[in-house]
Amino acid sequence: MLPTTSINSKNQGNGSLNPRDAARHTAGAKRYKYMRRLFRFRQMDFEFAMWQMLYLLTSPQKVYRNFHYRKQTKDQWARDDPGFLVLLSIWLCVSTIGFGFVLNIGFFQTIELLLWVVFIDCVGVGLLIATLMWFISNKYLVARQSKDYDVEWGYAFDVHLNAFYPLLVILHFIQLFFINHVILTNSFIGYCFGNTLWLIAIGYYIYITFLGYSALPFLKNTVVLLYPFAVLILLYVLSLALGWNFTEGLCNFYKYRVRTYIFNLPDDGLN
Repeated sequence: MLPTTSINSKNQGNGSLNPRDAARHTAGAKRYKYMRRLFRFRQMDFEFAMWQMLYLLTSPQKVYRNFHYRKQTKDQWARDDPGFLVLLSIWLCVSTIGFGFVLNIGFFQTIELLLWVVFIDCVGVGLLIATLMWFISNKYLVARQSKDYDVEWGYAFDVHLNAFYPLLVILHFIQLFFINHVILTNSFIGYCFGNTLWLIAIGYYIYITFLGYSALPFLKNTVVLLYPFAVLILLYVLSLALGWNFTEGLCNFYKYRVRTYIFNLPDDGLN
């Protein structure tokens, strides 16, 4: 455990921060500092962000251990370096271009799809999930209701990004190598393999989300975040029994969004 004297020494005799230090630790001040660094690439620690991405795939517990260190040294759980978000955006760009190539859609349509995936699928859905989890965790999972024991919204968004990255690698990268010759062949082996990738990806998302909130020492009953595994396994078994191909549905959904919402092309515009 790292020392915490640098933060504790700022406390006044009554145990609270003085007004200047308190202003530096508000959510608005942290958000301003994060957004200011978002456009200063030389100040970002991309090497550390790549280390986090590697361990999110192999040992996500180590990533959340670092969040503990950040809390002790900087008095915040959420990331203060946007390097991870920048690298994740690059991954999204590369994987979406790959999807555009596999789905055989045009250049400009791929660009529009890229914007949709980044700002809707990742950021937009992430904001919604982070806000929902932030509310649920603070309302029902905090062991002691106090301003000193609350889940930061920025941390909830970081947990989403952490969980989203392995899902992105599995569904938007690994899956591309098998999508045409295995998964979309309308055979049992094809949709079984594809749906298994979905099971692993979403299961990883649930597990890393659970690790993120269970890492907070002031939360209780975080095991409830693993309950969606039961629904996930049920859907997986049903998909195999009924012949649902989740990947085919994803591809058709991407094509439909590009055709209808973006370019309003006729039905055969992407065939």
